[in-house]
Amino acid sequence: MKATQPLKSTHLWLEASRPKTLLVCVMPVIIGTSIAIHEGIFSLLPCILTMVTALCIQIGANFANDYYDCLKGADTAARQGPRRLTQTGLISLSQMKLATFLSFSSVALLSIYLSARGGPIFTLLSTLSIASGILYTGGPKPFAYLGLGEFFVFVFFGPIATAATTYLQTLSFSWEAILLGFIPGLLSSAVLVVNNLRDIEEDRRAHKKTLAVRFGQQFTQIEYTVLMILSCLLPLLFGWWLTIFALIPALVPLKKVWFYKQQSELNTTLSQTAQVGLLVALLISFGLLMTSPLF
Repeated sequence: MKATQPLKSTHLWLEASRPKTLLVCVMPVIIGTSIAIHEGIFSLLPCILTMVTALCIQIGANFANDYYDCLKGADTAARQGPRRLTQTGLISLSQMKLATFLSFSSVALLSIYLSARGGPIFTLLSTLSIASGILYTGGPKPFAYLGLGEFFVFVFFGPIATAATTYLQTLSFSWEAILLGFIPGLLSSAVLVVNNLRDIEEDRRAHKKTLAVRFGQQFTQIEYTVLMILSCLLPLLFGWWLTIFALIPALVPLKKVWFYKQQSELNTTLSQTAQVGLLVALLISFGLLMTSPLF
């Protein structure tokens, strides 16, 4: 019995990290690194550490979200989404608080190398990322409770993350990275929109004023549709036409968002949206790599 306990604990922490959402932070790193390779530059260590930092930020934000939503009463037994480990009592508040601290401490440690390579701006970016991860659902006026979630997800997992990844490779500013960064930003926001659509009633009862709560179901469905279609078509402006093919698998979550009968059905839509996002990132990456002098 004792031998299986660590395995059970590991499984719970993996669940708490919300692995289906981690593709959100992978997308800008893939695109940002591909832009650098397209420009004829690649460095393995910055690539690996950038990816690890992005994962730690996302995991830390997920832990903080689990902790603060439980503390504020936003997560209840009536929840339609995947279970929250703190709310169910499988992980204590103190344990989740410690896990959040350790995740963001890892970001702070990794930022030492990133700042040494890229300059003091990366100390600021790391600080802002940690603060945003906490203040998303924590603090007296959490971003998510004010309807600002999509904006912060778009900015930090879009242009900032993509441009930062490219800069750590090339050590030069890239407008292409900023503009192409809009695409993972749109897709990351789409993942959040599905989450908010599923939780609309629960969030309304908890006074969590997401855009879904503020403007209703139909607005949220339209918002999701626009984000998904734009993310697949926007690369055309840069000559990366392969992303049109991502519209085909995108039809599956789009149909579900418009025709779901129970909110719990949107749980699969969450992962499907992230998977479409990864496909878009890989298609952009393929186009960039095929025109790189390194290949």
